[in-house]
Amino acid sequence: MSSSKQFIAFIEDQLGALSVRTAPMFGEYGVYCDVKIVGLICDDMLFIKPSSVDPALISGTEPAPPYPGAKLYHRVPAELLENREWLSSAIQSTADALPLPAAKKPKGVGVARHAGGGVATGGTGRGGRGGGGGV
Repeated sequence: MSSSKQFIAFIEDQLGALSVRTAPMFGEYGVYCDVKIVGLICDDMLFIKPSSVDPALISGTEPAPPYPGAKLYHRVPAELLENREWLSSAIQSTADALPLPAAKKPKGVGVARHAGGGVATGGTGRGGRGGGGGV
């Protein structure tokens, strides 16, 4: 079951004071604060990403996987979803505790590969021996 547009809009509204956005991800939604992914929305539930945030802040959440086979996140119960101040604090604190995402390499940088899977060496295609010498 995927999350409803109404639930996504509710979470976005609750976090409206922050620089937060949601984005479709694997049939559900990721929650981003600035450039960091801080949580997931799955089956109309909010899961906050684990971090070094103060355990007292997230004490009302429950450890649970957002989807089968996933590591444990902090599932936010309905009563805390209604608490805009708590939710904003938990999300911002999580973002502050997480590292920046790794910079992505520009496309086309690195070793070029041929359609058949071989590596382009810039040579003659003869094992890198260079020109000359027939068969």
